[in-house]
Amino acid sequence: MNNKLCIITGANSGIGFQTAKALADKGAYIVMVCRNEDKAEAAKKQIFEETSNPGINIVLCDFAIQSEIRKATEVIKKNYDKIDVLINNHGFLASEKVETVDGLEMTFAVNHIGYFLFTNLLLDQIKAADSGRIVSVASEAHRAGEFDPENIQLEENFSPWKAYGNSKLFNIMFTKELARRLKNTNVTANSLHPGVVSSNFAQSGSWIMKTLFTIGKLFFISPKKGAETSIYLASSDEVKEVNGAYFKNKKAASPSKTARDEAAAKELWEISEKLCGL
Repeated sequence: MNNKLCIITGANSGIGFQTAKALADKGAYIVMVCRNEDKAEAAKKQIFEETSNPGINIVLCDFAIQSEIRKATEVIKKNYDKIDVLINNHGFLASEKVETVDGLEMTFAVNHIGYFLFTNLLLDQIKAADSGRIVSVASEAHRAGEFDPENIQLEENFSPWKAYGNSKLFNIMFTKELARRLKNTNVTANSLHPGVVSSNFAQSGSWIMKTLFTIGKLFFISPKKGAETSIYLASSDEVKEVNGAYFKNKKAASPSKTARDEAAAKELWEISEKLCGL
């Protein structure tokens, strides 16, 4: 990974932080894409102290806002001609139904459109690398999700968990269609389940969610353990040729039937393009 450029979203805490630290330790140049500048600076300082790698940069971005995603990718494109690895890692769980400034349901906007728009805007830079990799953090929660083109943002029957499950399903469907479109290029796209990780996840949620996650932490794995599959997909020669797969515990696994539906993935892609004006 020496001097390879790795872009990692949500890199200041949890799995994202552990992924950034491990790749920095392998000699990669890291761009941390984060929402909170203070937390990002503290994380960058800690990574440098623990790895002695000075090649760490920060780009600020709120993935709920499409104009910010566009601005962040412009900064990246201005500074870097090629990207070796893009890791879509940021995630969000809303406690109630909220709309973004772009008029989208928040969990859908951050978790799905955030991955979709950010990746598409950086695709030329990833293709410019000798062997580009796109890694998207999904979840086994996708099995509770469904793809209903008529109710894609849960205008009807909204629940926080349903919105989250849907968004993680869409991460895998997006990766499948992206991989299909990248078939004859030097870029691969894969998704993964990191495990049920003890992190600050759900701290934006209701008190019930916070309580459940606090109790659940006793049984969850550490962020360091949760980052292992992301690091593996970003750096291992074993998966150099693998494209369009879903991984658990560093092994290819079979996602839900909907996640494997090529026609549905294509339809989701077309809906997503319209929603972010691509």
